[in-house]
Amino acid sequence: MIVKYNRFGYLIGEGLGNVFKNKKSTGASLMIMCATMIIFGIFLILTENINHFVAQVEAAQGIQVYIHNNTTQEQIEEIEKKIKALDGVSTTEFVSKEDALNHMKKRFEDRKDILAGYEENNIFPASYIVTLTDLNKSKEVQEQILTFDHIKKITSKDETVTTLIHLANGIKIVTGVILILLIIISVFIIANTIKLTVHARRKEISIMKYVGATNGFIRWPFIVEGMIIGILASSISIVLIGITYSFLAEQMVNSQFIRLINMSLVTFGDMFNSIIFVYMLLGIGIGAIGSVISMRKYLKV
Repeated sequence: MIVKYNRFGYLIGEGLGNVFKNKKSTGASLMIMCATMIIFGIFLILTENINHFVAQVEAAQGIQVYIHNNTTQEQIEEIEKKIKALDGVSTTEFVSKEDALNHMKKRFEDRKDILAGYEENNIFPASYIVTLTDLNKSKEVQEQILTFDHIKKITSKDETVTTLIHLANGIKIVTGVILILLIIISVFIIANTIKLTVHARRKEISIMKYVGATNGFIRWPFIVEGMIIGILASSISIVLIGITYSFLAEQMVNSQFIRLINMSLVTFGDMFNSIIFVYMLLGIGIGAIGSVISMRKYLKV
């Protein structure tokens, strides 16, 4: 047990020592890996927020049926009965002209001057918010509703969902390609950094092999060095990404645009567990792989 503990301590100590001995090389590796993590983090956060937007729109999954202003109450009630009778309709919710105006007031509560004068001349039409049992029936239901009398127009979020899904898929592909390229670059940098350490200690390594040290015993301190560099890069990147995203997200949440589209952003806290897992996995993996590659020539594995 003591022998195992001493060996573990030796590996950690040697790995840490190598990191601080090669400050310039370690600094270069850290910068490259931090750049890799930050760029990947940007695309990861974009993907998470787009998926969040899709979920919000799908949850609403409604189409809004606007009615002409000159429609009587009896005609409005008749429209509701026809809509409810359609196959694929789940619920209907009536939004009066006054409700529509009040809703706009809430959206633009900081700019009340925009809606000045609408109290006396309310131009917002009454409408029905229709939810569906299946989003695939959206187009069919809309076509049927448009045949009814007194229908002004229909707005639907299904096109928004489709657009967001395509955008999310596109960002995922771009993220994957960029991540692969950046991992290759990072592994190359780490490998060359550790090669410098190995080259400087080549005589020591030869003596260790001569006295019977196994390749594994010689290799592990350098693997630990690469893993430590990866963990440091991951930690720095998480802090930078977290501070920057939290600041920008707060600004965006308070912006007029986000209020207008009535959407929320994913908080960094919600993404923290997945980000720290992915980052640590990437950092340790890249560091270890780079170290193994750098040792192959010297140990003739």
